[in-house]
Amino acid sequence: MRLLYVEDEDSLRTLTRQRLEEAGYTIDCCADGAEALDFLAVTEYDAIILDIMLPKVDGLSVLRQIRREGNHTPVLLLTAKGSVSDRVDGLDSGADDYLIKPFSFEELSARIRVMLRRAAGSPGSNLLTLADLTLDLNTRKVMRAGKEIALTTKEYAVLEYLLVNKNIVLTREKIEQHIWNYEYEGGSNVIDVYIRCLRKKLDTGYPKKLIHTIRGTGYVIREEE
Repeated sequence: MRLLYVEDEDSLRTLTRQRLEEAGYTIDCCADGAEALDFLAVTEYDAIILDIMLPKVDGLSVLRQIRREGNHTPVLLLTAKGSVSDRVDGLDSGADDYLIKPFSFEELSARIRVMLRRAAGSPGSNLLTLADLTLDLNTRKVMRAGKEIALTTKEYAVLEYLLVNKNIVLTREKIEQHIWNYEYEGGSNVIDVYIRCLRKKLDTGYPKKLIHTIRGTGYVIREEE
């Protein structure tokens, strides 16, 4: 999953980005609200972590603007402010959740997972499922027909994105955009490589194939008809 993290405190931004990347997320970072709006104008994110007290354009103004523009990406607000009125202002502006600084990384990670589950339409479950395939968002464990499948970090990220969008045909460009950030410089066939690896691990030896190529378009994960 690709996240935008907007935080003007350099040390906190660096540390949190490192922890999020270790947890398997793809991260784009910026330090002010104006730059955040530039990122959001050209990139589709799975979630946004947004500090309220930002230079140039504050976080609430960023949030209100993207909601006016019809951008419904889940937003978690971060702030040192802890009053009830501040929390109400944030939620009324369109935030999905609210976390007060200082926070533990474990709580931040849990709240991100909750937002992503809601966005995937499974708010009460930690599992993404298709046929006999399951992916646990908490443990990052992938199982097929009761057998655990070992995946690399990027293989997991591609599979997670496919399952969040199961039955939806995704172009190679859309998959790549959600799995890698702006710092990535890779080959044009990188998605094809990861899809081949996933097929080998998830479909080989099973009667039902789940990952399908849509010629001239991209890929979809779904049960065979």
